[in-house]
Amino acid sequence: MNKNAIIKNILLFLIVFLTVQYVYGNFINPPEEEQETVVDQGSIELLTDDTEYSRNKNVTVEIKNNTAQAITVTQDCPGEPLDVLHYQKGEWIQITANPELDCSKAVSHEIQPGKEASVPYDNWKHALFARMGRFKIAFTTEITTKNEETGELETFTKTFESNEFLVEKEGMFSQLWNGIFYRPIYNALTFFIAVLPGHNLGLAILLLTILIRTILLVPSQKAMKAQRRMQEIQPMIEKIKEKHKGDQQRITQETMNIWKTQKVNPMGSCLPMLLQFPVLIALFWVVKGGLYPDNSYLLYTAYENFSLANLNTNFLGLDLLKNNMYVLPVIIGLLQFGQMKLSLSRGGKNKAKGGKEMAMANNMMMYFMPVMIAVFTATLPAAVGVYWGTSTLYGIIQQFFVNKSVSSDNTTKPKSKDSKDSDVKVKVIENKSADKPE
Repeated sequence: MNKNAIIKNILLFLIVFLTVQYVYGNFINPPEEEQETVVDQGSIELLTDDTEYSRNKNVTVEIKNNTAQAITVTQDCPGEPLDVLHYQKGEWIQITANPELDCSKAVSHEIQPGKEASVPYDNWKHALFARMGRFKIAFTTEITTKNEETGELETFTKTFESNEFLVEKEGMFSQLWNGIFYRPIYNALTFFIAVLPGHNLGLAILLLTILIRTILLVPSQKAMKAQRRMQEIQPMIEKIKEKHKGDQQRITQETMNIWKTQKVNPMGSCLPMLLQFPVLIALFWVVKGGLYPDNSYLLYTAYENFSLANLNTNFLGLDLLKNNMYVLPVIIGLLQFGQMKLSLSRGGKNKAKGGKEMAMANNMMMYFMPVMIAVFTATLPAAVGVYWGTSTLYGIIQQFFVNKSVSSDNTTKPKSKDSKDSDVKVKVIENKSADKPE
């Protein structure tokens, strides 16, 4: 690919990315419009994002301020932001927790009249909700109203409560998932964080991603080679579709013959990738939401003395626990585009023989998927982007050597009776003889 083509592809990607970001931000997920102050003074709504939780699921409370004044949710770090009530022996009992947290970044939430805010309990998930049963959230604040008779302002304290919600034991599938995939990867990441100087999260993610991709190198290598071989024989399949247009049975039969003679398994590119998914998904969720001191109960005995409160989340100028809207998503998108370009390229000769529909589908995937992944990255903590970028870069290097290996095999492999030309000739003779009446 020449220099002009590279610049053209990068500019096209940036245009599509910015367009999707604009549409997503202004139409799909528009910013909140300014609302008029609600007249119904003295009312504050608290609503949890669900009514039933497992013990490993985060609880989040939405607070809507329906008063005529701004209210403040004070961060009493390391204590929980709002009171948590647990139903015990016929009465509601307040429970508290004070996990080891880094309170230097704790900020209070000020909610303007008519506005709302989310208060997550991810830092207190296990400490407060490891027990099961019925819960609700309470918020006590001062409300100032005007006395209609005297015209004077009066201030009084009022407590507002959320809906009730239920915390239950996680199911069997969730327990197996945590024991086989999530917890081992969580501890592996913690190990790298603990041994690295400065306990840097970014470096730990880099090392863990490289380690996991290397462990999964053999199945992913087989998947890439199988995908490449499928692309190599695609022009032959397109010829069959054109020759036997309208005869689906003949197309299926001839396609299966090509798979057999070319020794290509159409499932070969899928099954090895499916083996990787549980590990990669577990790593994704560990990076996305597991790095809170409250999750220390997941640590093995060897790391139980390490505190995640010592975690350094700054990496290359990014706060890995916060979203990065433009720089990191663009980098991830361009890396993903490069990987798609490598995996879908088949060389000029094969492209000419390929069908237009396949070419259009490949082009759609080549541009659409990177943009979608870039937008997805912009909505998540930057730590997820570092993981995804490292994994994609590893995949690009791996794909480069796979392409080189397959091309070398095709160049050095001698013609045989199973070659494309002889195979087509034999089939034509067999088809003619099969059409003769007895």
